[in-house]
Amino acid sequence: MEFLHIDKSMEELRESFKSRRTRSVAWRKSQLKGLLRLLEEKEEEIFRALQEDIGKPRVEAYRDEVAVIKKSLDLSLACLEEWMASKKVRVPIIAFPTSGEVVPEPLGVVLIISSWNCPFGLSLDPLVGAIAAGNAAVVKPSELAPASSAFMANNLPNYLDNKAVKVIQGGVSVTEQLLDKKWDKILFTGSARVGRIVMTAAAKHLTPVILELGGKCPAIYDTLSSSMDTRVNLLKDQIKKSYGDNPREISMTRIINKHHFQRLRSILKDPKVAASVVHGGSMDEDNLFIEPTILMNPPLDSDIMTEEIFGPLLPIITLEKIEDSIEFISSRPQPLAIYVFTKNETLKKRVISETSSGSVTFNDCIIQYVLDTLPFGGVGQSGFGKYHGKFSFDAFSHEKAVLRRSFITEFSFGYPPWNDYKLRFIRAAFSFDYIALFLLFVGLKRS
Repeated sequence: MEFLHIDKSMEELRESFKSRRTRSVAWRKSQLKGLLRLLEEKEEEIFRALQEDIGKPRVEAYRDEVAVIKKSLDLSLACLEEWMASKKVRVPIIAFPTSGEVVPEPLGVVLIISSWNCPFGLSLDPLVGAIAAGNAAVVKPSELAPASSAFMANNLPNYLDNKAVKVIQGGVSVTEQLLDKKWDKILFTGSARVGRIVMTAAAKHLTPVILELGGKCPAIYDTLSSSMDTRVNLLKDQIKKSYGDNPREISMTRIINKHHFQRLRSILKDPKVAASVVHGGSMDEDNLFIEPTILMNPPLDSDIMTEEIFGPLLPIITLEKIEDSIEFISSRPQPLAIYVFTKNETLKKRVISETSSGSVTFNDCIIQYVLDTLPFGGVGQSGFGKYHGKFSFDAFSHEKAVLRRSFITEFSFGYPPWNDYKLRFIRAAFSFDYIALFLLFVGLKRS
C-alpha cells in the first residue's frame, strides 16, 4: 500500500510541475504565504510537537525553528521577483550583434529528507527555497520525531497546494522506496552513513544532491588570562546559572530516544572517557535526560572524539600552543563549522587560510546559521551543497544560459576551408585584439 501511495503521489507531483503552474510568481507567493500563515496560526501546536519529541523549551523552539523559517519566508517574499528575473551578462564586442542572459528555471520535482534534531527547520527551510524556485516537492520528515512529522503531514496540505507539495511519513522502508524514484534534486540532512546510501541511490538516476552531514564542529578557545582550572570553573558556574542545581527539574531539551540515550551512555562508560569527566555525567534513562557534562582530555581515538555527539557532552582538549589547534583540526575530517574565540588577528587569518570547513565564525556560535547572506553547507565529509536565503533559491534552480544573435552579420573566418589567414583571425578574436582584427579586415595583415 505504501508503494502504491508513493507512486500516486509522484504522478500528481509530475503532473503539477508539467502543468507549469508552479512556475508562476502568483503560485510561488501563494505557497510561501500559506506556509507563513501555518507558522503563525499553528505556533502553539508546533511548540507542543517539539516538546513531545525532544523536550525543546518554547523559547528554543521559536528561536531555532519557527523564527528561522519565518525569516526565510519574509526574505523570499520580498525578493522573489528579483531572484526570478533574468540577469544580463557582458558580451564582448567581437560577438556583435549578440546579447546574453542567465535565466533561472525550476528543476522539477525535488525530495527533502530531514533530520530529527531540528525537525521543522530542517524540513521547511529547504522547502521555502524549493517553492520559491518553482518546484514541486516532497518533504520526508524524520520518523524519530513522530509528533513533528505527524504535524507536518496533517497540516501542510491545509495550507499548501497538496498536489504539488507533499509530506510523506515513514521509516527506513519508505525512505528506500522514495530513493528508488527519479528526482530532479535531493536535499538530505543526516549522518554520513545514510548520506552514502542517498548518493548511491541518486547516482542510478544521475540526480544531483545536497548533503548536509554535520560531523564534529570544533571550537578554538584562545586565552592566556587564566588557568585551565579557572576556565573550567567558569563553565561549571555558567551551567549552574543556566540550568540550576538540578538540571533535570527544569526545561531542558532531552535525548531524542532510548537508542541515542544508550549510545551516549556507552560513550561515557568507556573507562578512559569516564576518567576524563570533570563535571556532570548523571543520567535518567526513564526521562531520557543526561546532565551537561564536561570532559577534560578524553582519548583522541575514543568515540566521543571521532563521532558526532548529539548530546550535552563537551570534551575539552588542551594544547601547548593555541596555534597547534590549526594542525589538530586540519588532520581530521573537514567540519561543518569552526568556532574561534580570540582577539588574535594573526590566528584568525591562519584559521581562514589554513583550515577547510563549511564556515568559520569568530567569537560567537551558531549565528552564521541564521544569516541569510551566508551560505549554509559543509565540505568534504561534512557534506556539500549549500542553502539559506538566496542560496536556497539557487540550490533548487537551474541557471539556463540564453544567447540571442541576429542575422545581420556572419563572419566566414569561423568555417572551413581553413588557412593561415583564418587562424590569425581566430587568434585575434579569442584575445580580443581589436586592432589586429581591424587590420585583418582591411587587408593590412594578410601575410
